[in-house]
Amino acid sequence: MTILTTAAIGAGVIAATLLATQLLPRDVTVLRTAQVQASPGEVIALLASNEGYQKINPYKDSDENLKITLFGPTSGVGSGFHFEGKDGKGSQTVARVTDSSITFNIDMGAMGQPKQIVEVRPSAGGSAVEWRMEADLGRNPIARIFGLFMDRMIGKTLDQGLTNLNTAA
Repeated sequence: MTILTTAAIGAGVIAATLLATQLLPRDVTVLRTAQVQASPGEVIALLASNEGYQKINPYKDSDENLKITLFGPTSGVGSGFHFEGKDGKGSQTVARVTDSSITFNIDMGAMGQPKQIVEVRPSAGGSAVEWRMEADLGRNPIARIFGLFMDRMIGKTLDQGLTNLNTAA
């Protein structure tokens, strides 16, 4: 009887924990901004280019063994790259380009399909750049727990990307 009671309590605790994770946010956004000494057109052209993006790719700074394989057109919608490194493997593809923004679809398989959006506005001496990552964590309880730490994990990467952007532009 004691074993059954203990098992029932354990199962109840697990069920309550899993249920509680569904109260955590499903959608997560990480946002960083910076001033860049380049025009909005120059920033968009750099980011929309396969080779241009590799000049600012923040993951290259933290993973010297990062493998990049370019695909698609050299620039614009459909251009992108496959990656494989210490932070995972997948692909990043330019999904949309306008005069003031660019959207990237990222596919990391079971690890998720976040989007990165970079918006650029003219400002004194160059451009105001907003770089954000958006992810739908679905109903996955582990992903929702990781979502609590997403800003801390991804924010540094976006900051590095903006630093690299300012240097490359």
